Amino acid sequence: MSDLTRREFLRTVGIGTTALAVPAMMRCTSGTARPNILFIMSDDHARQAVSCYGSRINSTPNIDRLAEDGMWFTHCFCTNSICAPSRAVLLTGKYSHINGVLDNRLEFDGSQQTFPKILRAAGYQTAMFGKWHLKSDPAIAGFDYWNVLPGQGYYYNPVFIDMGEETQRTGYVTDLITDDCLDWLEKRQSDKPFCAFLHHKAPHRNWMPGPNQLTMYEDEEIPVPDTFFDDYDTRSDAAREQEMRIADHMFMAYDLKLSPEAETKADDEKARRDRRMWNSIYDRLNDDQKKAWDAAYGPRNSAFRRAGLKGRALAEWKYQRYIKDYLRCIASVDENVGRVLDFLDRSGLSENTVVVYTSDQGFYLGEHGWYDKRFMYEESLGMPLIIRYPKEIKPGESDALVQNIDFAPTFLDYAGVDIPEDMQGRSLRPLLRSRTPGDWRDSIYYHYYEYPAVHQVKRHYGIRTERYKLIHFYHDIDAWELYDLESDPHELNNVIDRVEYSRVVDELKTGLERLRRRFGDTGEAGV
Repeated sequence: MSDLTRREFLRTVGIGTTALAVPAMMRCTSGTARPNILFIMSDDHARQAVSCYGSRINSTPNIDRLAEDGMWFTHCFCTNSICAPSRAVLLTGKYSHINGVLDNRLEFDGSQQTFPKILRAAGYQTAMFGKWHLKSDPAIAGFDYWNVLPGQGYYYNPVFIDMGEETQRTGYVTDLITDDCLDWLEKRQSDKPFCAFLHHKAPHRNWMPGPNQLTMYEDEEIPVPDTFFDDYDTRSDAAREQEMRIADHMFMAYDLKLSPEAETKADDEKARRDRRMWNSIYDRLNDDQKKAWDAAYGPRNSAFRRAGLKGRALAEWKYQRYIKDYLRCIASVDENVGRVLDFLDRSGLSENTVVVYTSDQGFYLGEHGWYDKRFMYEESLGMPLIIRYPKEIKPGESDALVQNIDFAPTFLDYAGVDIPEDMQGRSLRPLLRSRTPGDWRDSIYYHYYEYPAVHQVKRHYGIRTERYKLIHFYHDIDAWELYDLESDPHELNNVIDRVEYSRVVDELKTGLERLRRRFGDTGEAGV
C-alpha cells in the first residue's frame, strides 16, 4: 500500500498519520486470538470505598471478585482530578494540556487520535455505554455504537442518546446502563474482538440511591474520618478557601435529601435555588418511585427536624446522610458489576477478556471535612484500578506509581497494536506480568486548572514520589506545600519551610521541572 493510500485509509477511519499509527493498524490483521476489553468505570468512586482497598465503611464483593482473580494497584493516580479531563486523558493517553480538555467547560476534540479509533482500525468492535461527559460525538472519537447520557444524566428515569436519538426511559440509571451493555454484548459480532466502555454515572453528586438500596445502612453509624474537623492549620490559603465542606457547602435538599418544606425562606436565594434543584430531580420520579422514596426518607427527615441539631452535631448528621447515600450508590454499581461478570462466565468470555474496574478520579468521603475532588491531596489524586485477564495476570497487588495516561497504551498493548510514540503514558502490561516494577517511573505529575469555578479549588500542579508530594498553587496565589507521606499519610503538616526538608524541596523542584519539560507543560500564564 502506498503512503498516499495509507493516509487516505486512515482518514476514513479517523486516525491521524502519526509515525506509528500506520504499522499499528497494519500489524493487527493476523488471525491470532486477541483479547476482548471490558472497561468498567464509575464516577467519583473513592478507593477508600472499595473493600479490597481496605475500606472500613462498606463492602464491594463483586468488585472484589476482580481483585481476587486479577491485580489491583495501590498507587494509581489521575493527572487532573475532574470528570471530563480524566476521560479525555484515558482516551488519548495524553495530559490535559495536550488533548485540549483542561476542565469540565471545554469540549473534547474527537477528531484527534484515540485508542478506540486505533482498535477499530485493527478490527475491534467498539462501544460506549453510560456517562460520556465530553460534549462531542462519541462516533468521531472512535465508537461503532454508543448509547450515552447527556451531560451528567439523571439517576431516575434518565434520558439517553442512542446513536443520536434521545429517549427517556423508566428505571434506575446504573441498571439501565448495564442492561444496554449486556444487550450489546449478546448481539455483537462474535467473530470479532470487542472493546466496550461501561461507564456509570454513580456515585456522582447528588448521590440518589437505587430502589434496591434505599434502606441500606439504616441503623448503622458510619465512622467519621479522623480528619473531618481539620483546621488546615499548616497549609496555604488554597486549603482554607475551597467551597466543598460538608458542614458548610452542601445543599440541604438537593444533596442531603431533606425535603425543602420548612427550610426554604423567601429571602434566602440559596434555599430557593436548593428547592428548584431538588424539585427538578424529585419530580422525575413516577408515583411508585416517589412512594418508595418517601417511605425511606420521610421518617428520617421527620427525626432530623425533631432533633434540632446545631454545630458539631449538625455537621456529623450531614456526614451520615451524605456518606450513606454515597455508599448506597456504590452498592448498586457493585451489584451491576456482578451481573456483568456473571454474563462473562456464562458466555465463556471470562478467560479471554481483559476486565478493568476504575474510577475517573478519587473523591473525599469526609476527609478534611470535604466532599468532591480536584485537589492533589491523596483522596482525590488516588483512584482504584483493578485489572483481570486470566490468561496472563496472576492475582496480587502492585505498588508501582501508575496513572490514567497509562490506560490507552495498556489496551493497545493487549490488542497487539503498536503504541503511538506521542502517547505520554506507558503500558502496564510489564507490571501485570510481574509485580516487581523493574524499570518503572519513580514519580508522577499532576495539574489541575478549573479555577475560578465551582468549589473554588485553586489551580495547582505538583509531583508525587513514593514518599513525598510537592504542590505549587498559582494563578491568584503563589504557595508551595510539601508532605512527607511516610510520617504524615493524612497530609496534615505542610513541611515546606522546615530546614530538615530543604534538600528534599530542592530535589523535588528539580524533578518537577524535569517532568514539566518532558510532558511539555511549562507555562502558567494564560492557562
